[in-house]
Amino acid sequence: MRILMVHPHDINSSIEPWTRRIKSFAGELANRGHQVKLVYFPLSGRSRKHYFPDGYEAVPLQRVISPAVFIRNIWKLTKLAGWADIVHFQKCHYYSAVPAVIAAYLKGKPLHYDWDDWEEMIWYESWEKGIQSRFIGFSFRIPERLLPVLSDTVSVSSQYLRDLARKNGAQEEDIFWIPVGADLEKFNPGIDGSEVRRRHNIRNSMVLYLGQLHGAQYIDLFIRAANIVLHKNPQLIFMIVGGGFKEDKLKSLAGELGINDRIIFTGSVPQDSVPEHIAAADVCVAPFRDTRVTCCKSPLKIAEYMACGKAIVASNVGEIRRMLGGVGVLAQPDDHCALAEGILTILNGEKELKDKLGKYVRKRAEGTYNWQVVVSKLSAAYEKLYVNQQKEDCS
Repeated sequence: MRILMVHPHDINSSIEPWTRRIKSFAGELANRGHQVKLVYFPLSGRSRKHYFPDGYEAVPLQRVISPAVFIRNIWKLTKLAGWADIVHFQKCHYYSAVPAVIAAYLKGKPLHYDWDDWEEMIWYESWEKGIQSRFIGFSFRIPERLLPVLSDTVSVSSQYLRDLARKNGAQEEDIFWIPVGADLEKFNPGIDGSEVRRRHNIRNSMVLYLGQLHGAQYIDLFIRAANIVLHKNPQLIFMIVGGGFKEDKLKSLAGELGINDRIIFTGSVPQDSVPEHIAAADVCVAPFRDTRVTCCKSPLKIAEYMACGKAIVASNVGEIRRMLGGVGVLAQPDDHCALAEGILTILNGEKELKDKLGKYVRKRAEGTYNWQVVVSKLSAAYEKLYVNQQKEDCS
């Protein structure tokens, strides 16, 4: 099968790590013998590379806001759609989603929409609702409401998004649950994190948060939980792996609480070094508030924690109960005290507790939350599209 995939971000950038989902799809599909072209949009000012990673072809298009560029991207995607059996696009960004839909319609190709986050709500949680912000939010709202009904099949990462897709016109039989996953070879319990611990001079237990430092991430809950835990065990180290525009504000919070010397901010790290940072931790944490954004999430960080076999403390919201119920410590959302209690439960418990939790989460990752299983689910959506298209061509 020839698959054209369209993603709105830069697959080569460490500051846009959510591209791991689409890259993992493309690589696993290529491993299964499909021909895959992945169109991506480099950050403005970055060099644009046309290359062949992991068995698929990566094709760059311009992200510049310009009518001429927009029309040129439609033309290029239409040519690529003519080659493809299926057009798959992720997220609702107008500069990528709209050309993908137009190209598929012009060439009469089946269209698959991968909906993994509620982009409009993420935008509003990240930025204040000024005039300019509302205009940008509107650019998310319109396509996000239209794309489920314009697409032939839709994949969703959560039950909440499934409900939204139905509300926006998608038929139940055309919606497929496609959660996040992890690469079970790159993320595994055997990875050595000693170099990370040596580099940061960590000699005691370490608690880790992984993720971007921007809106809809709630790292302040992690820092406030750290403050409680450190009052009971001042020798601990907390590590925040990731960068973003809120980094300075979060460092200021740590300073106000008087714990800035016990929290390591690594900034953005190369994707290849993420597994060793997780491996260096004794406990991994995923804090969330109970919002419409988090109700939609199937958090990638949790899948990667699970694959590494780590004891996990996470806020009980959205898909997290399905991911961690019975194998992780679930805390009340928007409650840093509950997070702290969960962290202490693991650190102060018997070693057998931490080992059992690590073994259980790895087993769940092997059964459900890995890219091989996830792509098998995605292939079912493709198969439906392909069979229907063949029937139409024969009629």
